[in-house]
Amino acid sequence: MTARLCLHVYATSKNVMNNEYTTPEQCSGDNTSDRPAQPDSSPATRTIHEFQYKLICEYFSHMERQGPGSPEATLRALSFIDNLTDQSRIADIGCGTGGQTMVLAQHAPGEITGLDLFPDFIAIFNRNAKRSGLQERVTGTVGSMDNLPFRQEELDLIWSEGAIYNIGFERGINEWRNYLKTGGYIAVSESVWLTDERPAEIHKFWMELYPEIDTISTKVAQIQKAGYLPVTTFILPENCWTEHYHDRQVTVQEIFLKQYAGNKTVEEFIAFQRHEAAMYRKYKAYYGYAFFIAKKITL
Repeated sequence: MTARLCLHVYATSKNVMNNEYTTPEQCSGDNTSDRPAQPDSSPATRTIHEFQYKLICEYFSHMERQGPGSPEATLRALSFIDNLTDQSRIADIGCGTGGQTMVLAQHAPGEITGLDLFPDFIAIFNRNAKRSGLQERVTGTVGSMDNLPFRQEELDLIWSEGAIYNIGFERGINEWRNYLKTGGYIAVSESVWLTDERPAEIHKFWMELYPEIDTISTKVAQIQKAGYLPVTTFILPENCWTEHYHDRQVTVQEIFLKQYAGNKTVEEFIAFQRHEAAMYRKYKAYYGYAFFIAKKITL
């Protein structure tokens, strides 16, 4: 589960009991969402939920990646993109702190804009770009993926690792197509079923998290219907979940449990993360992430 999905699921599970909705932008006090306004909750309850968002942002800010993936998977996907030059415009949508973006920038020409809803992530993103000497052509900006700050047909490549679920895979590939030049590429990683049938426990788990999860063949059909030529698809290897994601949370979890000793919210959140990792270990034969690379064609 990626940071943004964790933010949505965890907060929703806590707020729904009180008929409340708290936006992720409260992580840094920035209201960049275009969601409709919701009824105000009491100051005390709102403070609790603001802490939850700040906590989750802080937790994932310690991670190089906010979801399953690896430099090797990023570079494998990039190897299928053949249209980039120094003048190319690239967008990494839902970029987080930019782990994969910096890999892209080090191996591909062009100007890259990273877009994420959470200001704390973007602040780290821009520090990472400067530290890597990439700040002249890599810039992070706060924004929403359902209201992209780009012109029609401006982009040569749209990249998104583990983030398109925020607006839904099918909606995302259809709406984002408008920002791609004809012949431009889209490269996204997405949760998928690896089998047609699966145990009830893991099916229920994912239906509650992301009902749009589906088989690879269904996702490819959606890509074709949206006006793309599918180029390739590959399943992310297990180490993208373990070595590069779940394992790297262990130290952060220990630090948080000590830092916030006795805090029930922190204990519940860490338990939630550990449960997600345990579900993957138990059911990894049935689901995973797949990378989809496709090319915009003329309809």
